[in-house]
Amino acid sequence: MKVRIGIAPGADSGDSFADIVGRLDELGVDSLWLPELVSSPGPDPIVGLAYAAARTRRLKLGTGVSVLPGRNPVLFAKQLATLARLAPGRILPAVGLGPAQPTDRDAFPLPPGPHGTGARGEVLEEALVLLRRLLTEPSVTFRGRYFTLDEVSIGTLPTKPLDIWLGGAAPTALRRIGRLGDGWLASLVTPSDAAEGIATITAAADAAGRMIDPEHYGLSIAVALDGGIPPALAAAVRRRRPDADPASLVPVGWDALRRRIEDYIAVGVSKFVVRPATSLPAWNEFIDQFATELLPIET
Repeated sequence: MKVRIGIAPGADSGDSFADIVGRLDELGVDSLWLPELVSSPGPDPIVGLAYAAARTRRLKLGTGVSVLPGRNPVLFAKQLATLARLAPGRILPAVGLGPAQPTDRDAFPLPPGPHGTGARGEVLEEALVLLRRLLTEPSVTFRGRYFTLDEVSIGTLPTKPLDIWLGGAAPTALRRIGRLGDGWLASLVTPSDAAEGIATITAAADAAGRMIDPEHYGLSIAVALDGGIPPALAAAVRRRRPDADPASLVPVGWDALRRRIEDYIAVGVSKFVVRPATSLPAWNEFIDQFATELLPIET
């Protein structure tokens, strides 16, 4: 199993983004992941990844995660296909149900359906089917509950179909990954949660006559450094996971993060996206520590 570990810059990385990309490339870090944080100073995922694609030759580039409901799937497919031409074999799209920041929700208005505004989960599933067809077929005609297309093309298609990963951890989300996704990028799950999630995804894929690559299970994880888990992050974790101690989901220090990653590897997770739990005064220091502490874990 290939263990790979990438970095997701925080919401405050906008002014440092060019330096971050250059340093990741110099150190041979596996991947760069950009979250969907519209109202933050951080870069837009698609624009930021296009910049990184032009600056690098081997760095993999992921959206972690982009909101699909409320986004035009045709334009999103065109953006992903363009990135795939700029950086063949390096584009890792991961999509999800809604924005991480509630204040960003209005930026993704849902399309109307036959009975009013669409349900977010239904829109996600229809958009995902449409997105996959647009990325693999020269012309798409589609009649759905929320989208209608007549012989729409996005031009040159990726030479190799893109694997589309999904976020989420609710049972419905996990079954959706098995039916429609190519991988799982989880967050705020314990190792035992991850094991149960993988089992649920595998069962749903089997029932749908599909198979999820066993190396396509990943985790986005924050690491707290000086001062421990910030109160704001601890509160956010409690809101999403009131059943869990924040310390079980946000390791404090590099040693704790390494041990936690090993726990996840033991249950079948092999791809990791690490992000700092707080704003950073010096990104290069974090990246250098990341390379020293975590790159030896890769296989």
